[in-house]
Amino acid sequence: MATATETREVSQSTTPAIADSAGIDLDWLAKKIDYRLYQDCVHCGLCTASCPTYVETGDENDSPRGRIYLMRAVADRRLEVGEHVRGHLELCLDCRACETACPSGVQYGRLIEPFKVALKMSETAAAKSNPIESLILQHLFPYSGRVKFALAPAKLLQRLGVLDAIERSGLLKILPSTLGRMATMLPRFRKKSTSGLAEVMPAIGVKRARVALFLGCVADAMFPETNAATARVLRRNGCEVVVPRGQVCCGAIHYHSGVEGPAIDFARQNMKIFLDDSIDAVITNAAGCGAMLKDYAHLVPAADRARAERFVSKVRDISEYLVELGPIAPANGFKTKVAYHDACHLCHAQRIRTQPRELLAMIPGIDLVPLEESELCCGAAGTYNLVQPEMADRLGKRKVDQIAATGAEVVAAGNVGCILQIERKIKERGLKIEVAHPVDLLDRAYENTSRL
Repeated sequence: MATATETREVSQSTTPAIADSAGIDLDWLAKKIDYRLYQDCVHCGLCTASCPTYVETGDENDSPRGRIYLMRAVADRRLEVGEHVRGHLELCLDCRACETACPSGVQYGRLIEPFKVALKMSETAAAKSNPIESLILQHLFPYSGRVKFALAPAKLLQRLGVLDAIERSGLLKILPSTLGRMATMLPRFRKKSTSGLAEVMPAIGVKRARVALFLGCVADAMFPETNAATARVLRRNGCEVVVPRGQVCCGAIHYHSGVEGPAIDFARQNMKIFLDDSIDAVITNAAGCGAMLKDYAHLVPAADRARAERFVSKVRDISEYLVELGPIAPANGFKTKVAYHDACHLCHAQRIRTQPRELLAMIPGIDLVPLEESELCCGAAGTYNLVQPEMADRLGKRKVDQIAATGAEVVAAGNVGCILQIERKIKERGLKIEVAHPVDLLDRAYENTSRL
């Protein structure tokens, strides 16, 4: 494994160009990444303390600047993508905490995301993800209807208590590792789950806006009640809510799995469905989806860029939009101690930090307590906890240690992946801490108001 010094030497050497970097399509990569983005990094190292993988391993190659050295050397044809280089790059969570820390404005996400696509494209048939993993990531998760169908037996087994018994018995260990981890991450499904949302729902009180709700794929299948809560909260704040039919996955699962084509197809479909002059904003409640939707202008080909920029200008996270609109405070609430975890693609990719806290703080009775390392990734990172389980577990344990130290009864997070990951690690520890989306708590307060 290359040391930090060796990595710098590779980056600064004058080694003759490598014609074929282990199958990486360097011409494709050059079209996707403006070379000046590599040069923005001045290698100061201020990013290292914010990088979850570097914090855990202490390996310079697992830091943002170390990875930029590696990527640039590959792009320069001075370094071949061998096992170790590939391993360091694939271990990156793409949490983008380094972007927050960087004083030079390095756009790390613009580097690592296309680079990971190139890595996937270059894999040999033998090295590609196992068939079950590929099936799940490319043909199941991005399709809400398929996920709901696949979850039906699990919901029944959970309600009968069979699923918990199977997990306690250790029988899940005989399943393929990906399926076993998925089974342990299933949320506690509600007995009466939301059956679906109307296509148009009127504002409650004076109409202030007309918004479209983006449902997502895994989020809609796993937590339909959070989408329903989002619609109710928007309506209580004077929004007419439209749920466009024909909307699809944001494309993040395919793109971050190294499959660019379907991600672009999804982007085009969503732009077609949501671009309506009567819509003031496109609302999402999942940080990962929001970051991807806001990135469409960089994802799609040049011919689609103008349309993508119009679409992106309307995309808002639910907390971001409510604060822009001016939220109506609930008259009644409930007493509980809440810790807030910053989802990476909310705080780092979208720079949304204060808004969720503002919404939580306006609920009567809530004691919002500080959480140490709130902006350090919990290890979910989209599908990272399925493809990099060891590092995901280390970060999940670290996150729950910090949550437990707050004494909070509830931890709030604005992303479905974070909720699943934190809930799983809390369950493993046997802690009695609820995990919820901030909009669920706000909806609960409004409902208390409506009953009083």
